[in-house]
Amino acid sequence: MIAIKNIEQLAKALSESLPSGLANVKSDVESNFKTLLQQKFSQLNLVSREEFDAQNAVLMRTRHKLEALERTLTELEKTLGQTNLN
Repeated sequence: MIAIKNIEQLAKALSESLPSGLANVKSDVESNFKTLLQQKFSQLNLVSREEFDAQNAVLMRTRHKLEALERTLTELEKTLGQTNLN
């Protein structure tokens, strides 16, 4: 999920982009923007940076294991091929 700080910054930027005539409702609009952004971002099914990094680490470990297994298989195939030739 996107950080609350980022949502607050985005809501503030949106409220500050309003015309100057709406300055008296700025805090209400900012609060509404913040609520709306939180709701919409939660519907997007996003993952946090920490979750992404954890899954990336799992993927890298799996990739290294797969590469090691591929090397082992290649060596076994070579050994088996040499054994069959003898």
